[in-house]
Amino acid sequence: MTRIEKEKQTVEQMIRLYCVKKEGNKELCPRCRELLEFAHTKLTRCPFGEGKPTCRLCPIHCYKQEMKERMREVMKFSGPRMLLYHPIAASRHLWREYGHQYLTKLFGEPFQEQHKQ
Repeated sequence: MTRIEKEKQTVEQMIRLYCVKKEGNKELCPRCRELLEFAHTKLTRCPFGEGKPTCRLCPIHCYKQEMKERMREVMKFSGPRMLLYHPIAASRHLWREYGHQYLTKLFGEPFQEQHKQ
């Protein structure tokens, strides 16, 4: 499974968790389905491809303001719960985000960029 596919899977897990646990739906509601499709489209078209950072650390903010706010709400609710419901995906995401910050401080530039050269 590619990095982008894993990111898509993690985003879907977070949106489903939000829709089921916060909104009380059994299936994805149309609003959450729209957010999921938007997120998948943006991940598919990401200019960084397999070398992309987590969206929060990305230098390019490609989400429309409304979708950005909706995703922020989903992540605020689902993020802490992901450790309980999807611990592997949550751990992978945390490593990418905080491991990247640590390596950037340590080496002075993004770790991914060092390996490309």
